[in-house]
Amino acid sequence: MTDSAPAPTPRRVRVRAPELIGKGGWLNTGGQQYTLADLRGRIVVLDFWTFCCINCLHVLDELRELEEKHRDTVVVIGVHSPKFVHEAEHQAVVDAVERYGVEHPVLDDPELATWKQYAVRAWPTLVVVDPEGYVVAQHAGEGHVHAIERLVTELEAEHGAKGTLRRGDGPYVAPEPEPTALRFPGKALVLPSGNFLVSDTTRHQLVELAQDGESVVRRIGSGARGFDDGTADAAAFNEPQGLALLDDSAVVVADTVNHALRRLDLVSGEVTTLAGTGKQWWQGSPTSGPAREIALSSPWDVALFGDRMWIAMAGVHQLWAYDPAEGTVSVAAGTTNEGLVDGPGAEAWFAQPSGLAAGPDGERLWLADSETSALRWVDRKGVVHTAVGTGLFDFGHRDGAAGQALLQHPLGVTVLPDGSVAVCDTYNHALRRYDPATDEVTTLATDLKEPSGAVLAGEDIVVVESARHRLTRLRLPEEAVKVAAVAHRTRRAATEVAPGTLRLDVIFQAPTGQKLDTRYGPSTRLLVSATPPELLLKGEGAGTDLSRTLELDPAVPEGVLHVSAMAASCDDDPSNEYPACHVHQQDWGVPVRLTEGGADRLPLVLAGLDA
Repeated sequence: MTDSAPAPTPRRVRVRAPELIGKGGWLNTGGQQYTLADLRGRIVVLDFWTFCCINCLHVLDELRELEEKHRDTVVVIGVHSPKFVHEAEHQAVVDAVERYGVEHPVLDDPELATWKQYAVRAWPTLVVVDPEGYVVAQHAGEGHVHAIERLVTELEAEHGAKGTLRRGDGPYVAPEPEPTALRFPGKALVLPSGNFLVSDTTRHQLVELAQDGESVVRRIGSGARGFDDGTADAAAFNEPQGLALLDDSAVVVADTVNHALRRLDLVSGEVTTLAGTGKQWWQGSPTSGPAREIALSSPWDVALFGDRMWIAMAGVHQLWAYDPAEGTVSVAAGTTNEGLVDGPGAEAWFAQPSGLAAGPDGERLWLADSETSALRWVDRKGVVHTAVGTGLFDFGHRDGAAGQALLQHPLGVTVLPDGSVAVCDTYNHALRRYDPATDEVTTLATDLKEPSGAVLAGEDIVVVESARHRLTRLRLPEEAVKVAAVAHRTRRAATEVAPGTLRLDVIFQAPTGQKLDTRYGPSTRLLVSATPPELLLKGEGAGTDLSRTLELDPAVPEGVLHVSAMAASCDDDPSNEYPACHVHQQDWGVPVRLTEGGADRLPLVLAGLDA
């Protein structure tokens, strides 16, 4: 009797990769233009990203280790695919590549040509192309790099044996550094001394400037990307952003990419960690407890409101709060769903909150909700309200009544002496003003370059001009600047779907060597809603099946389907009592237009390929 032969390994599905096309050309290549044929023999990972997107920034950080470990076989190509009009400007992409320390080639695709060729539907999306030029995997969202690295290892072995793997240096060419005192600064704070403290984000430092806003008094932080407490020279940050006085002798720092809050002692320059573990929060992680034991997710700004330090937790679309008396953190508002929904804090939706400012009367906490291009506020009871903004896909530069005014990806808010609010309208390169007394929006200043924060200094307002690498002092004008009104919708084309029944399929295939984790019940989750809500006659709400039949109202011609999916997979090794597990998650906002003859199925790839 002979042993039966082992089951053959299933062949990997392969689809020929479309060409890489982008009117903006290539960055980080020393001026060289590339085609897929030029990359043949290498494993190519395409990262479809846009620089406004916090999840895209998370993936940039996840990819760093993969790039380092497989630098002679893997070429990561960033395909920049803009959401906002400003992101389609070539110089803005050049700035973003430097700002976020992107150390691989980037294709600037302002018209979404390559995005459409690869049928991408979400930021971020990662596509793996094998050394022979075939697509072998696609993943939407963050948290997939562990699976991609396993696939890379398999591809190295497979194509090494076939002789189709080409090793060597990649096409990345580092740009020349610029000698400026600040480099893409994020936020600023007026210290009790009258000096300014600035988060010098791209250089991973804090810089104290004299009252002239230019002369450097001291730098805090080694300047190297890291997570170390210690003296001003030894401490290390990772793209710090928001700053707030804890008291007259200490500043709280939102250390964004370290997913932590740090404390700066203004006298000694000593830096310590207040909150966060240095690891990113994932669904299922604790949301309250001792501050040093709870993971955070890209804290972007901080502000003292009441007796707690509130945190704009951009990475999970929530507001959290740090209690300095108890040394604890907890969720204060938001569900982690991305969108614009007002109401009690536990029910509200945010979209990448990035700027906070408490009014001097303690009645309102103002916030810049960047991805909905909105100005919002929280009252003392924790209820969330919207002053300006309508949702994820409408933006522009339009003054007037707040209900029809438009912003474009604001990152900062500042309460003015008269109780009105200045908004750093980042992608409009403007400083705007909202007056609660009149419910009107006006423009205070234009020709700023990506303003990201502002502080009051006497009768002036000092703006962080992030993309000009400086602080700019403006006299608060008595009359607002007049601008021509413009309005935009996201550059993504709407998906044409048939009215009535629509089959929604979220594609998820557990990575090789893993299986769905069903030890504690269903390992998948699907949440569906719509804007306007009337679009969905049936299919709204939460469930555990990744496929669902929706019923669309023929009387609603267009809208947005909001889809949030999660799947948990674990290593499939029966001998391992404690297998490593991974959470895969992505939110989609899919603009749809109801058209007779439109598609009756909407596939969204979380991980794998749609058969």
